[in-house]
Amino acid sequence: MTFLRSIVTTGVLAASLLVAGAATAADRAKLEAFMAVTGFDVALDSLRLSAGQAPALLGLSEENFGSDWTRLADEVFASEGLRADALDILEQTMDDEMLNHAADFYASELGQRLVEAENTAHMDDSADSDLAGQAIAAQLIEEGSPRIEYFQQMSAAIGSIENSIRAINEVQVRFLMAASAAGLTQRELDEAELRAILNNRADEMREAMQIGSVTNAAFTYRDFSDADMKAYLDALQQPLMQRVYELMNAVQFQLQIDRFEILAARMVELYPQQDI
Repeated sequence: MTFLRSIVTTGVLAASLLVAGAATAADRAKLEAFMAVTGFDVALDSLRLSAGQAPALLGLSEENFGSDWTRLADEVFASEGLRADALDILEQTMDDEMLNHAADFYASELGQRLVEAENTAHMDDSADSDLAGQAIAAQLIEEGSPRIEYFQQMSAAIGSIENSIRAINEVQVRFLMAASAAGLTQRELDEAELRAILNNRADEMREAMQIGSVTNAAFTYRDFSDADMKAYLDALQQPLMQRVYELMNAVQFQLQIDRFEILAARMVELYPQQDI
């Protein structure tokens, strides 16, 4: 599910969704099958790729934390832990109606082709793919293809851009405050000031994400037809599917926040003698 990937997802929905719980929660075996058929398990695994952003938020690189950085990031973002924590949350929040609706679509012939393409895209953050996506998107625009509008509407259907802006800001705030508490910054950070700085960048982020969502989709779905994309758009615009995405986004956000806070606390193990 590529549109679940978008760096991190919304925290606005997380509190209500994760606390309220579902009326009739789905059982764990069904949820494991759901995660596999929709590709949500691979989307969770791809959170490991975001670990490299942590040093950059401190103005550093992974090399500053030595040869053990990869080991630490792998431990904090271990696939088994991410999937288990996601299942724990979903057991309390996803009901059979939501599960069956999403699973039925993604288990279809089109759905499985989409999942295969998206699983590959989840784990690919190379510059070459980004450049290829830009070239494909430019060609689609030149041809007047309806796909550009489909991609934009797909993103709007699940609120991915606005949700991602809020979520990225929240992850950065929570990580930097945890890093400050762990002694990884030279000065104590003011949370309100930090939030204000990040909020001032919202317009710039929005523009970049609008472009990025189209180029990412152009590359990911390059082998699909216009009819395939229209069918996918129709599926994403279904109210029940939107509820599923809200929940999946909330789960990803919760796990992203948790892992970045843990990472901040443990990064000091690799950088114990100097102030950053």
